Amino acid sequence: MACACIDIGSNTTRLLVADARDGVLRELLAQRAFTRIGKSLGKDKSIPAGKLAETAEVVAAQARMAREAGAGRIEAVATAAIRRAVNRDELAAAIERASGVPLRILTEAEEARLSFVGATRSLAAPPRDTVAVVDVGGGSTEIAVGTLAGGVDWWASLPIGSGLLADGYLHSDPPTVVELDHARLHAAGAFEGLAAPEATDAVAVGGSATSLRRLVGAELRHDALERSIRILATTPSAEVARRFDLAPERVRLLPGGIVIFDALSHKLGRSLQIVAGGLREGVILEALG
Repeated sequence: MACACIDIGSNTTRLLVADARDGVLRELLAQRAFTRIGKSLGKDKSIPAGKLAETAEVVAAQARMAREAGAGRIEAVATAAIRRAVNRDELAAAIERASGVPLRILTEAEEARLSFVGATRSLAAPPRDTVAVVDVGGGSTEIAVGTLAGGVDWWASLPIGSGLLADGYLHSDPPTVVELDHARLHAAGAFEGLAAPEATDAVAVGGSATSLRRLVGAELRHDALERSIRILATTPSAEVARRFDLAPERVRLLPGGIVIFDALSHKLGRSLQIVAGGLREGVILEALG
């Protein structure tokens, strides 16, 4: 049976339809919309009425796509920005009315665990031992450490993401050196007290990670991340988007993602391998048993 996951994040609302054979997922359809709920939150942490309606319409359209692609089950989940919203129940009600799909607002622990499942089950080769999974989203960053056999042994969720850094510091196009320095200082402070267990392998998942593959390849090393920052700091986002076949909205968010990945790579003491699987894959694998 095919299953779908609609993941409503701080930056994007993403659809994945997949089926499984012998525990391995096969993608049937993927679609993404930049809904930027995180940026829309007011000082009172409320999602504006227009953004509620827009997101509900996007989810309804993605649910229709999923059904047309043969999905017998549709799971809709929401992460950091919606967790923080005081009117998250209004969003859930609007989505269910428009799409017929109930919304599950994930806890920080659930988000870290499901990203770990999706990442580790999507690896081409099983991890050697302990693996750290880093999921940089728009409004939060989840880190989960564990093993393929035993699951998550340790996790942390931090209130820092590519959208938060972009909206807070990276206002120029391209971002200035001063803006990037402020973003780096914020990231360093966010991870200052982090004490993650040592891991044999470390992988990166999420929209920023998969987009960075086009700029740096499959491994997020410090030198590769520095090269990509130089590109993004000297080239307008529209030109970067055209050159690397990326959405302009994603390019504006990438510097924030790079700053976070670089800080975490330093903290973990190793570079990060980019993998395709993540939260949506974890939700589908869990739904399919």
